[in-house]
Amino acid sequence: MPMIAALLLILSAVAFRIVMGVFVQSDSTWLANFAPMAAIALCGAAFFPGRLKFIVPLGALFVSDVVLNAHYGASMLDPLIFGRYLALALVCCLGLMLQNRATLKTLLPASLGASVIFYAITNAFSWLSDPGYVKSFAGFIQALTVGLPGFPPTWLFFRNSIVSDLFFTCVFVACWHLGRSSERERSATPLPRTA
Repeated sequence: MPMIAALLLILSAVAFRIVMGVFVQSDSTWLANFAPMAAIALCGAAFFPGRLKFIVPLGALFVSDVVLNAHYGASMLDPLIFGRYLALALVCCLGLMLQNRATLKTLLPASLGASVIFYAITNAFSWLSDPGYVKSFAGFIQALTVGLPGFPPTWLFFRNSIVSDLFFTCVFVACWHLGRSSERERSATPLPRTA
């Protein structure tokens, strides 16, 4: 039962990312980068069995990327996309390290770590691949703070990542534990006798 609840939550998260990507305009900086993907990678690796630890989170990212890239006419072979997958794979590794002690108490600080990992890697890939950034330490700091002229500062995306990662980690853990407690209640209830 907790696995079914978690998979339904992930499907909802994929739909959420797609809706946010399609309908939230780039000038809505208060919602930019408010996405559940890092929380799914962290919690999925901590709670899911076996191969699903990496397949489900990275598959969720892939499905939403396919839809969003088709909507915007963007290539799936962009270096920034590779950076996102690398960042989420590392977040999965962080969740994997917590799988034997995955509680809200351990996952919330790890969620902050996931935000930093995602932010640093995706901005490093942006700095390396975007010709608008000077390939120097100053250009890297620009990628981490103000970004490119004409766009919202990248620190706003980082702030929104932290908030969304904490929020969606709490939601995922709550749903997982609700599913487990209802499963325990069902298994503790004796079956009716038949004559």
